[in-house]
Amino acid sequence: MSSFLVKNCTESEGCLLIYFFFSYSLFFFKRCPRNTETQNLTSISQFYLLGLSEDPELQPLLFGLFLCMYLVTVLGNLLIILTVNSDSHLHTPMYFFLSNLSLSDICSISTTVPKMLRNIQTHSSIISYVSCLTQMSLFTIFGCMDYMILTAMAYDRYVAICHPLYYLVIMNPRLCGFLILVSFLFSLLGSQLHILMILQITNFKDVEIFSFFCDPSQLLNLSCTDILSNNIVQYVLGAFYGLFPFSGILFSYYKIVSSILRIPSSGGKYKAFSTCGSHLAVVCLFLGTGFWVYLGSTVSHSPRKGAVASVMYTVVTPMLNPFIYSLRNRDIKGALRRLHSRNA
Repeated sequence: MSSFLVKNCTESEGCLLIYFFFSYSLFFFKRCPRNTETQNLTSISQFYLLGLSEDPELQPLLFGLFLCMYLVTVLGNLLIILTVNSDSHLHTPMYFFLSNLSLSDICSISTTVPKMLRNIQTHSSIISYVSCLTQMSLFTIFGCMDYMILTAMAYDRYVAICHPLYYLVIMNPRLCGFLILVSFLFSLLGSQLHILMILQITNFKDVEIFSFFCDPSQLLNLSCTDILSNNIVQYVLGAFYGLFPFSGILFSYYKIVSSILRIPSSGGKYKAFSTCGSHLAVVCLFLGTGFWVYLGSTVSHSPRKGAVASVMYTVVTPMLNPFIYSLRNRDIKGALRRLHSRNA
């Protein structure tokens, strides 16, 4: 058909435009064929989570590995929450945010890993359409909550180091509670925006998700229509929920570093830096992998690599948080010793 158009449109610019339009249409429909493989939204009742590997020999290893990581994450973060709540020395804004971060980590990992473990155990990769949207919604809420709480913790460290005399006045319980409430509301808004984007999809290229959970970015990439619009919306949401809080974190640390450099004694500088080291390590680990997976998925041609990378911010980071904050924090270690001696 295209060769026929070329032969009969050599002297007409209008025909050439028709030829290019026809060629583009062929390319588009080749990516999103309107046949039995492209399923209408009303006919979709389930998706298939392909996980990290389809090799049956690796499934027992993945089950044991992720079960251990899940248990370590839940128990470690529960220990942080118990320690903060039981020790009066830790009833400060910094540890209030830390306990909320631990709670958010428990909820975040509980929305993804148990379903993966069940699928491996039952040798099934099916997840219903409603369950997929529910999992995606909860994961987005708690993933955004982690980021917002990390931003609030950066502001807390800024006030503690740059305005130490007014720290307790500025970071009062009302403000701390307000920051947590705002973090939750913004996270809920982000989750609902993702849900609305998915509900706008009328045709899917496939029902197979190359991940162990309903990753929002991969679901959007299954769209057969408005691919450009979905990518634009992804970047806008990524900028709003990523770059703006990240700018706040950068600004806080710019002020923190400027204040620390003015401290005359090296011991004072080390003490000030040590209070920020744990938070900075978690921020780099969480944001680095999160940005790469979320924004890189719009141009990546290897969804399986994205699924493996998503393990870092969905499983590894929540698991490492208790270790990072407990091993590098004298207050937490002291509170753990007191808790142990009290129960001994």
